[in-house]
Amino acid sequence: MGQVLEQTAAPQRNPGIDLLRGLSILLVVLHHIGLRIPLHRGVLAAYVPIPILNALNYNGYESVFVFFVISGFLITGNTLQRWGGLDRIDAGAFYVRRFARIAPCLLVLLIVLSVLHLCGVDDYVIHRAGQTLPRALLAALGLHLNWYEGHYGYLPGNWDVLWSLSIEEVFYLGFPMACLLIRRTWALVVLLIAFALSLPWAHAALAGNEIWQEKAYLPGMAAIATGVLGALIAARWPSRRIEIIRALIAFGSLGLVAIYVIEDRLWPLLHDGCMLLLTTSVMCALIGLQWRQAAGEWHPWRALNGLRSFGRLSYEIYLSHMFVVMAVVRLFHLTGADMTWGILWYLPAVPLCWLLGAAVARWISVPCERWLRARLSGKTLKSSQAVSVQRA
Repeated sequence: MGQVLEQTAAPQRNPGIDLLRGLSILLVVLHHIGLRIPLHRGVLAAYVPIPILNALNYNGYESVFVFFVISGFLITGNTLQRWGGLDRIDAGAFYVRRFARIAPCLLVLLIVLSVLHLCGVDDYVIHRAGQTLPRALLAALGLHLNWYEGHYGYLPGNWDVLWSLSIEEVFYLGFPMACLLIRRTWALVVLLIAFALSLPWAHAALAGNEIWQEKAYLPGMAAIATGVLGALIAARWPSRRIEIIRALIAFGSLGLVAIYVIEDRLWPLLHDGCMLLLTTSVMCALIGLQWRQAAGEWHPWRALNGLRSFGRLSYEIYLSHMFVVMAVVRLFHLTGADMTWGILWYLPAVPLCWLLGAAVARWISVPCERWLRARLSGKTLKSSQAVSVQRA
């Protein structure tokens, strides 16, 4: 039954959510360029306020938490559409979908990184004490690369991006089991609220280890739980009242802008509560965007379609963009370019990140995901039927 629902209830894309994802992945890309070619040291500093330039360059970490909330929201919303309720989730089909989406790009990335390491290519060699290629591969495939970095230091940039994947996939390994074991939605909501509200304390408690504080499981999972909670609210109490929808989107947008632009001013007042403001703001925006799409007659601005395309390719761009960033930065230094005109190096880097992500999607992730779903979903359905016969 779950397989039938999965085939007949294909979730529609939400242009507003794609836009939010696009903004987030763009800020991640700008962050990784900005760490190496900062905008505040260039010509723009004479014309653009420094807080704005810093907002463009130094919100990559916050944007990953935005992705965590979006991921929890979308996965839960899609689950509700496919199976009608979290307590009716088909765990086998859920795991097939996650594996088919994640595994192809991840495996190709690890193969490429391993070859570059073995060839001794600068910027790709794992060299810190206690770190080795086999152990890094085990950490990436075993979904504990964040823990590995917390204990042994940062890995090269292309490896480092996998820390967030470790958090997401560990959460989703337990997600179907939690839904099936708890079953009562109200009990699950209570657990999610506690989980979501734990974010500031979980983040603050890890202050003794800067890397682990940044990449630990609990804060990231709290952000994902916030997205799950938001999807349940959006589905349970749908609203078509445009004033409520606008208020939610406005609150979410203002909260995001506040964190992105003036977090340094908010921090003395809120401290780690800034992270909770971030995740709550994203949740409110997502609920509003979901209800806005359901209300109909929504005509998104075509001028923002380019940013939405970044959102649709966010996973592929996230895994591959560091190849472009490292190449551009290497060329920047080899040519002896002046930091004053560093902005000029952003102009090719950003579209090249999109092009590489689009190529990865077209030639790897999309065809592999379709092939894996077709093969593994069939096996999952046969296994389910066999179990049903045995029980009968």
